Amino acid sequence: MELYELPRVVKDGKRIGRGDGSGWGTTAGKGNKGERARSGGAKPAYFEGGQMPIYRRLPKRGFKNPFRVEYTVINVGRLNEVCNDGDVVDINFMIENGLIKGNKLVKVLGDGELSKKITVVADAFSKSAKEKIEKAGGSVEVLG
Repeated sequence: MELYELPRVVKDGKRIGRGDGSGWGTTAGKGNKGERARSGGAKPAYFEGGQMPIYRRLPKRGFKNPFRVEYTVINVGRLNEVCNDGDVVDINFMIENGLIKGNKLVKVLGDGELSKKITVVADAFSKSAKEKIEKAGGSVEVLG
């Protein structure tokens, strides 16, 4: 097999404006006249022909707190399903067992029952989650 016999993986680009014989000559696929035939004539998809755009016609609403802390939440009942007695449940353990995706801030909430003695390391805990973990004989560590 020779190099020229190999199948083409990347197709050559369309060579426009290279004479009438190429099939893409004269207007080079842009049609006759008009805004889109000119250089720089492409307008963005949100352009509304010069009228006041919708994003400026609609009122702004609400308030977005720039200091808000976004947590991934896990319930105590879910930890009970996945963990064994004596486990240390930290971020890496949660990722490995499919409790969370990616390295994110984690808050443990108190929904469900816990019957296993585990050590939970997370960024935040609800009051009820902390009580349930300590009642089952486990301990809680809050990350800095």
